[in-house]
Amino acid sequence: MSVAQLAGGRVPTFARRLAVRDPLLIAAGIVMIGILVMALFGPWLAPYDPNQLYVGPISAPPSLEHWMGTDDLGRDILSRVLVGAAPSVFAPIVVVIASSLLGALIAVVSAWFGGWVDGVSSRLIEVIFAIPGLVLAILAVSMFGKGLIAPIVALSIAYVPIVARLMRASARSELAKPYIAALRIQGVGSLAICFRHLVPALLPALLAQSTVGFGYAMLDLAAISFLGLGAQPPSSDWGVMIAAGQPSLLVGAPEQSMFPAALVVVTVLAVNILGARVTTWAEGADR
Repeated sequence: MSVAQLAGGRVPTFARRLAVRDPLLIAAGIVMIGILVMALFGPWLAPYDPNQLYVGPISAPPSLEHWMGTDDLGRDILSRVLVGAAPSVFAPIVVVIASSLLGALIAVVSAWFGGWVDGVSSRLIEVIFAIPGLVLAILAVSMFGKGLIAPIVALSIAYVPIVARLMRASARSELAKPYIAALRIQGVGSLAICFRHLVPALLPALLAQSTVGFGYAMLDLAAISFLGLGAQPPSSDWGVMIAAGQPSLLVGAPEQSMFPAALVVVTVLAVNILGARVTTWAEGADR
């Protein structure tokens, strides 16, 4: 089945060309497939035990035996990068899914009922929005201890207002359109209008916000691990690896920090590119 058939034949010509000929889209897709393969199969792809000491010379440069070199404890950097892909990639995905679902729910309920419901939810959103995500995550770590669970929960809560504010504006704009009034006159139930018409109309905006949110979540979680408050050594989380490689930078061995940092940047760029292109396609398909 073609892309045009999947969208009911409504995909414009520019969208078909975008999906087939856009080299940036193809490159971003290949990168994300590679990152996901690393995250899913990293432990089986790693040539060495990521925590095994002195599998090679200390702080050795890349070679045929160790493609990314070794760290300051003689551990294989490639193996640690592969195994560390899972927490580094899936933790931001959990944050994005949780914050997107909760934020979209609050937005749809607020826009649909309006009145005091909208007022209360708006005040609550403003209070949470005033607290920076990193500050909330650090506060959660201080209360519940170091690790990834507390920062994931804290960032999920911190990102809810961002999603809710955007989706609330989009939902109110959509509910003001004539076809919603026509559906109500025809006696279509509230749940049917929300799930069959309103929510699908909001998906492009939610997708765009989710891709941006993934980038922020990945950077925030890496920063928390870099500060020593998230994943803990000997974990090969990319943020932990970047922090652990700081001393090696001073002796001319940047590999331990360079490779995980580059992967964080490349992953965020690839997700943002894919999100922008898919959002463009979805908006074009609705025209």
